[in-house]
Amino acid sequence: MIKTAKIFLLILFFTTSIHAQKDTIKLKEVAVTSNRITLPFSKNSRTITLISSDEILYSPATNVADLLQSIAGIDVRRRGIDGMQSDLYIRGGNFNQTLVLIDGVKMDDVQTGHHTMNAIISLENIKRIEIIKGPAARIYGQNAFTGAINIVTKNVIGNSLNLNLNYGSYENKKGVVSFGQKFNKGNILASLSYQESDGYRFNTDFENISAFVKSTFTIFNLTTSFTQRKFGANGFYASPDYANQYEETQTSLVALSTKLGNETIKIKPRLYWRRNEDMYLFLRNNPSYYRNLHISNKIGIENNIVINSSFGNTGIGVDVSRTFLISNNLGNHNRTNITGFLEHRFELLNENLDITPGVAISYYSDFQTKAFPGLDVGYRISDEIKLYGNMGYTYRVPTFTDMFYIGPTTIGNPNLEPESALSEEFGVKYSTTNFTLNIALFNRDSDNLIDWTKDNEEDKWETRNFSEVSTQGFETEINYNFTIGNQHQNLTVGYSFIEDDIKDNNVQYTRYSLNSIKHQLTSSFTSKFTSTFSHNISCKYVERTDGESYTVVDTKIMAKINNRVELLLIGNNIFNAEYTETNLVPMPKGNIMFGLKYRIY
Repeated sequence: MIKTAKIFLLILFFTTSIHAQKDTIKLKEVAVTSNRITLPFSKNSRTITLISSDEILYSPATNVADLLQSIAGIDVRRRGIDGMQSDLYIRGGNFNQTLVLIDGVKMDDVQTGHHTMNAIISLENIKRIEIIKGPAARIYGQNAFTGAINIVTKNVIGNSLNLNLNYGSYENKKGVVSFGQKFNKGNILASLSYQESDGYRFNTDFENISAFVKSTFTIFNLTTSFTQRKFGANGFYASPDYANQYEETQTSLVALSTKLGNETIKIKPRLYWRRNEDMYLFLRNNPSYYRNLHISNKIGIENNIVINSSFGNTGIGVDVSRTFLISNNLGNHNRTNITGFLEHRFELLNENLDITPGVAISYYSDFQTKAFPGLDVGYRISDEIKLYGNMGYTYRVPTFTDMFYIGPTTIGNPNLEPESALSEEFGVKYSTTNFTLNIALFNRDSDNLIDWTKDNEEDKWETRNFSEVSTQGFETEINYNFTIGNQHQNLTVGYSFIEDDIKDNNVQYTRYSLNSIKHQLTSSFTSKFTSTFSHNISCKYVERTDGESYTVVDTKIMAKINNRVELLLIGNNIFNAEYTETNLVPMPKGNIMFGLKYRIY
């Protein structure tokens, strides 16, 4: 912690010393995407964090999992390098309680939340990432128990052909080709990437292939993606002593959408299909000893309507989906989900006060129908200061792994009940043209939490509904933009504190839910010395509830040689911190990656 404090003090001292040279920089007002009511960032009355394309460009992260680790309140627990297998947690929830979307399409998996990050696309294709913390079930439906992350992909600006090549430690090789083309009645954006590595220790080698296509023709938008991952899983699952595990996953997405109407009424229908295939071997070189194969398909149709009137903005939506699972371990199952949404935004007192009540009602073919009411309230004290608060009921039905999995050290429970929670949040936002500050206090009272538990160390892990857990926390984010000469600089600092109060706990051991980050401190400083050279240094301090703590520092140097050529050098964990993020899997020590970006046209 002392080392972390020194780094932050150095950054803050450097920033303060050049404060007198700053110029006013206008921060761009971004409209935060929603399937219904879309609002400018400043008008939202929730805790929302945006990661812009510029922040993605300058970040040392090479994938979405690493990028999200720079945000306070988000806990990405990785197994290996380059986001090979990673689980996403928000505000102390677990990986089954967080929803990921790509252009508003829900990427949840009925088999397990371990697959939430499988279909994450390359950073080269991302325009921005929108992070909504707190109860988001009213907006997106079930699985948005503790928050949601929407990945907004790029649009075609002009004709282009780009080549990215990377080489780094552990024989890590990566190549990406991307193509953009405009036509009279539409456009197309396509990319293909390949990556392989020998791994940073025994049986952590991997091979990734991904493809992404986004096309617009007249009024129709088509988004497709395919990701295949093959990797050694040394200690990734079950006991860390099992070093010969192996896994292959394939994830596909196809979504077709359009927008109709005018300024008064907008209609946004969408048809989508998501497929995931997961093959797991307990012994890599002996598939017959223990092999799992799961194939899930989700087909859905949704329609969202926005009505703008003198009384405010009304959002109405319905999402109907059918999910099929074929598995040699879990069995064959299906689930139908129908969710209806209704929300209305009132703006009063010269638009200084906004009130948005809403409700989502979900039907499940294998569970009871549930309603998720919620309320957002915001009051703007001045042009710079806004107070906001929200509360909402949220809910999650068990995955099929929770209910039916049978393994060497684990067993599911078909009698599980859905878990639920009531969440509240209060915050304040302060924003000027070059400085933003967000402070939020939050509380979540959870009931019937689902987790893998056991009473004795020698027992098998078994899923149970257990206890009530009250989670309180505090979060702050600071973003400061300034210039040195005419070169843009940026400093971001974030801090998160989480504390769980377990009431009437009836289990001795839990695997996922109760190993939250207690203290999390993040910082990123991007400096641009000339129009050619830029530099970023990012620091993260983590202290978990089990007492483990560590500090990780990453850096990136980038040189723009001309309009066609860019060179980069990335250093991860440059001070060789020894740490784990999940299941006692040791993370790699210091490693580097060189990169070349070439714009062919």
